[in-house]
Amino acid sequence: MTHVFARLADLYHQMETAYADAAARLGLTCEGCTDNCCTSYFQHHTYVEWAYFWQGLMELPEDARQRYLGRARRAVAEAQTARMHGKRPEVMCPVNDGGRCSLYAHRLMICRLHGVPNMLRRPDGRVLSFPGCWRSQEICTAAKGDVPLLDRTPFYLRLIEIERSFVGARRFGKLPKVDLTLAEMMVQGPPEM
Repeated sequence: MTHVFARLADLYHQMETAYADAAARLGLTCEGCTDNCCTSYFQHHTYVEWAYFWQGLMELPEDARQRYLGRARRAVAEAQTARMHGKRPEVMCPVNDGGRCSLYAHRLMICRLHGVPNMLRRPDGRVLSFPGCWRSQEICTAAKGDVPLLDRTPFYLRLIEIERSFVGARRFGKLPKVDLTLAEMMVQGPPEM
């Protein structure tokens, strides 16, 4: 597992580098932003990221881990209530402390790439585009021209390779799909495969 996590950490570093470059070209910073991306309703889809996050969670002191798990249970309940009322949940991430991620080194892919305008090329050739955070959208609107798009495709392809190594080639594609928020991953505990 250590080798797979090292590959994932390397991929995360490449994502951060690409994100920083795209943000710099756009002139996007989070400094002074009144919004917090940690209230975005992100769902995550890989066992390896789930397990890697749990590794980081287990490295915390017991009292901190229990505090975050309590927050996760409350976040899951708040999200369920919002969905029952037909609303998209806007619940603070349970590991956010004072606007900062307390497990920054173990945060998942979407937490690393959200913000800048980006695109993804699906296996069927269809291209999906995402405008980025609201501040990014404001910058792009003011630019009135072509804006650089971060291509997430190579990162997803590498993540799929790492996921296949993590779960094993024989089980890859046969396990139940992961479609969970970070809070749900915390409440459910480490992934069982």
